[in-house]
Amino acid sequence: MHAPRVRFAPSPTGYLHVGGARTALFNWLFARRHGGTFILRIEDTDTERSSDEMVSGILESLHWLGLEWDEGPEVGGSHAPYFQTQRYARHREVGERLVAEGHAYPCYCSPDLLKQKREDAERQGLGWKYDRTCLHLALAERQRLEASGISPAIRFNVPPGRTAYTDRVRGAIQFDHDQIEDFVLLRSNRLPTYHLSVVADDLDMRITHVIRGDDHISNTPKHILLWQALGETPPEFAHVPLLLGTDKKRLSKRHGATSVTEYERLGYLSDAMVNFLGLLGWSPGGDREVMSRQELIDAFTLDGISGGDAVFNPEKLDWFNAQYLARLTPEGLVERVKPLLDAAGLWNAAFDGERREWLQRVLALVLSRVRRLPDFVEQARPFLADHVDYDPEAVSKYLAVAELDSHVETLALTLDRVEQWDEAAIECALRDVADIRSIKAATLIHAARIATTGKAVSPGIFEVLALMGKPVTVTRLLALAKFLQAS
Repeated sequence: MHAPRVRFAPSPTGYLHVGGARTALFNWLFARRHGGTFILRIEDTDTERSSDEMVSGILESLHWLGLEWDEGPEVGGSHAPYFQTQRYARHREVGERLVAEGHAYPCYCSPDLLKQKREDAERQGLGWKYDRTCLHLALAERQRLEASGISPAIRFNVPPGRTAYTDRVRGAIQFDHDQIEDFVLLRSNRLPTYHLSVVADDLDMRITHVIRGDDHISNTPKHILLWQALGETPPEFAHVPLLLGTDKKRLSKRHGATSVTEYERLGYLSDAMVNFLGLLGWSPGGDREVMSRQELIDAFTLDGISGGDAVFNPEKLDWFNAQYLARLTPEGLVERVKPLLDAAGLWNAAFDGERREWLQRVLALVLSRVRRLPDFVEQARPFLADHVDYDPEAVSKYLAVAELDSHVETLALTLDRVEQWDEAAIECALRDVADIRSIKAATLIHAARIATTGKAVSPGIFEVLALMGKPVTVTRLLALAKFLQAS
């Protein structure tokens, strides 16, 4: 294979959607696998809804995902400009060439007239497509219409026959031209339509493979016809399946976050998101799941893309994120969590110095209960806050024990006399208290957990107490004893 040239061409009418991000990823993986070029082109022809803010959001999302482009905004390239609105002159040139060579013609039908014809057909229960009223107008009639001030649109003259191509994902596809109307290339205001713009730009940028969502399948025969009318060989097409929610309906805001920026804000790692998106509708073969970017590149093929729709499962994304969090170095984890702890008022200047290693141990201890970066804040809070609030459900479930205040106070005084503060010594002391006071060890374990964390669940309680330290442990046990006495 010659080095491919692929493009991702988002419309800046909103932030980058996870479905678009996956399409960008597939293009990027394909280019990197084959030593090709990944081009970013901004299709900003919807001027009413496009904005610079959305363009910035798309660029930032791609940067966060690590999908750096070889040509496009910010980096330039030999096929600039990479904003479609800056290429209008070239689009008009291509449209006028098609008219001159007999592949397109001016259409003087007004929007009101076309609307009336469509509604008339619908009332009769008939399908409607443009009836080619203007295809055979005589030159004199065209001149008369233009002299009257009518600015024509330009329509493509769809030839008879059918278009067949082999989609790299869907296989053999064909369309009868009877089902394709003479579509507009240039509007009456001389602005190009999507069909003309995308083909002209793909042609100029020497795109070899068009990898895009399968909602574009119906556009493909029009684009192939344009490529052929311009005397060029069309690129290969690969239409990837749509993303669905867990209810098997098209992914939308009702399923939760859909923009890439939102997932970054929610505390997902970009490597986890890339790994997760890469396996949505594509398989490397076998049962591999956690794959580095290089492993994804090395394994990626268009043949591995499934023709069936892919389900975006947030729980699976959480699982991937947990896997990648566990792979961070202790120092890398602290650096990622630091801004969140600081915002929550839990950061201590000592964490940049003598207590750094202790904080690393705290984060490692709670790691198994974390799925996203913000989870660290709540999981680590008992270790970092000055005091804890007791969960009412935990209190009612585990602390309604006769004389528990006395048991807890005894435990606190006993632990205060422990010389070697480690898990084994703490456990031995707790079980001794339970035996002496003829109660179950679990009673004291639950009480100690609630006293020190405020919660009914936590990592192993003896690990928690060892890491929390003797002074904090004893102080919080005594505080719980007073709470119980007052209850």
